[in-house]
Amino acid sequence: MRILQICNKFPYPLKDGGVIAAFTMFKGFYLLQHSVTVAAINTSKHFTNILEIPHNIASMAEFHAIPLKTNVTLWGAFFNLLFSKLPYTATRFIHKKFEKELIDILKTQSFDVIQLEGLYLCPYIPLLRKYSTATIAYRSHNVEYKIWERLLAETHFLPKKLYVANLVDRIKKLELSFINSYDILVPITQHDADMYKAMGNTKPCCVVPTGVFTESMNPVESSANTVSLFHIGGLDWAPNQQGILWFIEKCWPTLYAEFPFLKFVIAGRHAPDSFIKKIQIPGVQFEGEVDDAREFMQKNTIMVVPLLAGSGMRIKIIEGLALGKAIVSTSIGAEGIPAVHNESICIADSVQEFIDSVRMVVKNYEFRCAIEKNAVTFVSSNFDNATIISKLIDFYIEHGSGN
Repeated sequence: MRILQICNKFPYPLKDGGVIAAFTMFKGFYLLQHSVTVAAINTSKHFTNILEIPHNIASMAEFHAIPLKTNVTLWGAFFNLLFSKLPYTATRFIHKKFEKELIDILKTQSFDVIQLEGLYLCPYIPLLRKYSTATIAYRSHNVEYKIWERLLAETHFLPKKLYVANLVDRIKKLELSFINSYDILVPITQHDADMYKAMGNTKPCCVVPTGVFTESMNPVESSANTVSLFHIGGLDWAPNQQGILWFIEKCWPTLYAEFPFLKFVIAGRHAPDSFIKKIQIPGVQFEGEVDDAREFMQKNTIMVVPLLAGSGMRIKIIEGLALGKAIVSTSIGAEGIPAVHNESICIADSVQEFIDSVRMVVKNYEFRCAIEKNAVTFVSSNFDNATIISKLIDFYIEHGSGN
């Protein structure tokens, strides 16, 4: 099968969940011996020099990287608010230069499937229809408006609340406008699939979570003598900032008073200075961007995911489970991951529930070891990428334009 994968940021190196989701796709296609071409916007924020990609990665696909400035600016947001009906989050990725690259690719190559990685590539669907007869698959990483809607509920500063409310309305209208414009819908969770059905989707739908290549994970049992809490994720993403601050303000004082030896280690890139200042309190350690996320997770003990807003699936949770980490997460954080509470993960939504769950995992080593062991088994059974992507290929063959 010949597959064109279109991304709004280059899918390497593996610095955030969106990149990992796209990377696992083309790697999975490659391992199943399909021909893959990747066309990606090479943003200044996530810029990758494709000449520096390791050979083993570069050989998996034919890469096209188009440098574009997609930076968020105050003036850009202001002018978008006044002169556009599209959300600012979308207009940053619509560009003639990228259109030209897609046209050039489609004029010189033919494909069986064109897979769009995310909502903000859907505006290119009319162009793809004009230059290709390939099946168009919309790989939805989340229901975008739900992220902002949940964030709106936690926003109290009036000017920001009004702006976010406007953004929610625009994003929802954008998502609704593209319902059924694709041939196949590929959401990342069943919860998202249900929301798309409620929004009117009637196209064939295949739920495909982002998993892990389980053979490459090396879980290590935690020590009874040392324990730490950690969080890793993009710190330029508002829901991550919001969740961490909630945990630090509401839960951490009680936990640190009870366990003065405990450290809460935070890693992630692009943290604003204002956020860094807010987390400078006793027991909290900020490491910023780390070179190796897996190594960072392995040297720490308990992952906390206090997410209050979001949609889709937290890929870092899947990676943490695969590494045998005990994880305490909100229901929103664990959305799309059917792990059983107190068996392979701990689910906590209120302040008291979060404190109690962290306390249990810190104090009870036997309980923690059981959670860690069950986590590895759960991921191996439910989130092995080889199985997941093979299922998607079968779905493409069954529902492709040739059928």
